[in-house]
Amino acid sequence: MPDHRNSAMSRRGFLTGVGGLAALAACGSPRGGAAAPAKSGGKQAVITHWDKWATQEPWVKKEVELFQAANPGITIERTLQASGNLENLLDLAARGGNLPDVFMVAQDRLDEHIQQGHVLDLSKYATLEWQKTFPAYSFVEGVNAADGKIYSAPFDGYGTEVQLYLNNQVFKDAGLVEADGTVKIPKTWDDVTLFAEQITKKGNGSVHGLGFGNSAFPIISWWVSFFVNGSGTPATLPSSTPGGLDPRTGKFTLRTERPYLDFLTLFLEWRDKGYIFPQSLSIDDEISRQHFARGKFGMIVGGVWNQPGWTDLGFTDYTTVTMVPQDGQRKSFFYRGAGSVHLAVSATAKNPDQAWEWFRWWHGKEAAARFVQELKGGVSIHPEANDPGKIDFAPFAQFVAGAELVLPGPQPSLRNPATIHVVPKPVTPSFEDICTGLYTGQIKDMRAALAKLAEDLEREFVKALEKAGKDGHKVSRDDYVFADWDITKPYKWDIPAYLGA
Repeated sequence: MPDHRNSAMSRRGFLTGVGGLAALAACGSPRGGAAAPAKSGGKQAVITHWDKWATQEPWVKKEVELFQAANPGITIERTLQASGNLENLLDLAARGGNLPDVFMVAQDRLDEHIQQGHVLDLSKYATLEWQKTFPAYSFVEGVNAADGKIYSAPFDGYGTEVQLYLNNQVFKDAGLVEADGTVKIPKTWDDVTLFAEQITKKGNGSVHGLGFGNSAFPIISWWVSFFVNGSGTPATLPSSTPGGLDPRTGKFTLRTERPYLDFLTLFLEWRDKGYIFPQSLSIDDEISRQHFARGKFGMIVGGVWNQPGWTDLGFTDYTTVTMVPQDGQRKSFFYRGAGSVHLAVSATAKNPDQAWEWFRWWHGKEAAARFVQELKGGVSIHPEANDPGKIDFAPFAQFVAGAELVLPGPQPSLRNPATIHVVPKPVTPSFEDICTGLYTGQIKDMRAALAKLAEDLEREFVKALEKAGKDGHKVSRDDYVFADWDITKPYKWDIPAYLGA
């Protein structure tokens, strides 16, 4: 699975993609982003590249082929690091003086790489003219730039992190269809309950309403995030906001709000009534996706990375649902920040000019169009690539259309770039642990567990603020409080549209 926005949700090592996708056909000019063939100074330049994109591998391989055809003086030696932690491997490579020339970098580690001198300042190449090939607010101090120097660029656009998927055949077998024969789409939590009940009854023990796979890593929190979004609380926030913190108050109260408590209570009711596939705790996410494709249950929550894998299995008869508010009335949205991190160029690259050409190609508009329209790998930062009229697969088009529900939200690092140095330590049990513990029955008192979590998060946040202050960074809790935020409207960022402007 991909590491799309380097978010907390998508960064948990979801690296086991599904191989065997059909080779992508080249479309349009072979020059991504209209990059002219690079001048290699009469020598063959070899650029080493590391990424962890397993599901997206067909696109990566195709882009390497197209780039090398357009730039005969440059060879890309790409390594897929699909096992282990890429950041740990980069740390080992840096210690040995063997960093790849171009590599994927996690957003919460970019500052560390900058401080250690691992990444190249791209300002020489990333001119204002080049920045303006991206939408406004793509390059942001404290996100992918520091001290006026650009170190990375955005790749992904702002789609919803997880969606609810419906197996159309399972719905039809259960009689959940409209008069025109299309499957019924749940509009409320009650709808999901009723649909799950009907599927389970019709399935007579062989088909269930809902399912997931929790054995490899915690999944239940995905369900919470999906169903709480839209239900009156800002469940999804820009990545520089600590988990559980409410930007409206600066306090760790989000997960003790009513929508969280209501949904967790409902989820446990689904379990107790037998609506959930009984082996969900003992199988992993990949197996659960295969079970869903084979009709063992009717609904699953997951990301867009599921779709290429299902296509590989020959399964395309499903529907994508972007949001299901509690009572059907949308009272909040999904939220995003400005700017993001994706690739970096090594400060020790022997051929930085050629490395930049590859970096530029990867982030170009034509490569983006192939990523969205051929691979159907996600939403691009380039709006042109997300043209629904050029997407020929309905479930993916439904996902792309859901991007309108992702609004700009308040981001502490935009107000004060120094907040990048505030890194609270993880707490145990985490929210994900608590969700699993409630489901297994190991945790009995939901309210007490979530209240204790809020206390633990507050404690570590205060420690992180104090440490950043001792290290000479001017930060405070005030950087995290946006009392004027109306969660039903886009938040206006008070930052330059482009760094060089």
